[in-house]
Amino acid sequence: MANLKEIRDRIGSVKNTRKITEAMRLVAAAKVRRAQEQVLRSRPFADRLARVLQSLQTRMAFETADAPLLAAREVRTITLLAVTGDRGLCGGYNANIIKRTEQRVAELKGQGFDVDLVLLGRKAITYFQNRASLYKIRATFTGLEQVPTAAEANGIANEVLAEFFSESTDRVEIIYTKFINLVSSKPVVQTLLPLDAQDIAVADDEMFRLVTKDGRLTVETVDVANAQSALPSDFVFEQSPEQLLNSLLPLYLSNQLLRSLQEAAASELASRMTAMNNASDNAKTLAKKLTLDYNKARQAAITQEILEVVGGASAM
Repeated sequence: MANLKEIRDRIGSVKNTRKITEAMRLVAAAKVRRAQEQVLRSRPFADRLARVLQSLQTRMAFETADAPLLAAREVRTITLLAVTGDRGLCGGYNANIIKRTEQRVAELKGQGFDVDLVLLGRKAITYFQNRASLYKIRATFTGLEQVPTAAEANGIANEVLAEFFSESTDRVEIIYTKFINLVSSKPVVQTLLPLDAQDIAVADDEMFRLVTKDGRLTVETVDVANAQSALPSDFVFEQSPEQLLNSLLPLYLSNQLLRSLQEAAASELASRMTAMNNASDNAKTLAKKLTLDYNKARQAAITQEILEVVGGASAM
């Protein structure tokens, strides 16, 4: 059995580690709340934009509009936009996205498509750059805020739009982690380009709310109806429908990308909070076990000293 000093030092180390993991859990919980608040702030703009596009859709056939973002052309090259984090300590969050990206690349190559990657997050960049002979990397983005901003989404959207307009890629898909609850999330694949006119406006939207019940954090998922009223039927557009579409569709794409980044950020923070909570629980259990071992070793040492004293007195 290890000596008393070694066990005592290890108990102190475990307790210090628990303090760190508990602090990281609280920080992740606070940032999840910030991500929720950001979703709420961006909702009015997204809702109004969808209403305008829906109004345009009722007045014209999108399929006949001269809008490059709606044009479906023969697909030869597909770009995958993989969203991971810059840091670890978040369970299987990054590994799941990387695995799903590899699976999607294999699926598309098996169907005869050329596939390249746009990577978000240091974890994905490091992984795929180390395998550059197997994967073609078109662009990389790192150093993004943990709570995504519209400016960051616009920068990424401009990159994929430029590639799509230049016809160097015919289809863009994003692979990100969809937030379900604090202990559950899943990697999903969503098509960004070309846009599907049927999915532009939705009547209801599902979102998460982080609340506190009985002193513990929990997530409620609710269907939130759009609060904005529909546009008047006699609403007059000064520009032609094609001009409006070519102006609004890039905004819609940026908004869709922002929502995906927000989902991914919330999933990463929730995964980190869960991982740190598990680490804190494990540290607490280990500290109890080490304390028990310490008490046993101390008792054994005291018993040995008593026996030595008794033995010495008997020999006199």
